[in-house]
Amino acid sequence: MSCLLLLAGAAVAQEPDAERGRLLYSNHCIECHTEQMHWRTLHQARDWDSLRAQVRRWQGEARLPWSAEDIDAVARHLNDTIYGFPRPTAPVARAVQP
Repeated sequence: MSCLLLLAGAAVAQEPDAERGRLLYSNHCIECHTEQMHWRTLHQARDWDSLRAQVRRWQGEARLPWSAEDIDAVARHLNDTIYGFPRPTAPVARAVQP
């Protein structure tokens, strides 16, 4: 049972922080990107991977020193509030056998 809880905790710890993503987006992106921009028909994000790629691209263009976790958090925020793409499930951590 304790192994199961450990594995569940590991999966939760790997989830990007949606609140952090909202804050990063609000502080660095909203100046140029209104929500309407994401709703236009020619948007570049077509699925979860392309959404993450666009966030990575634009954080680079803006020269923001974001980590991979920051990029994932912003992508999650956008996905949760606008896009609704299915996200791949987090990899399952495996218990180490002694």
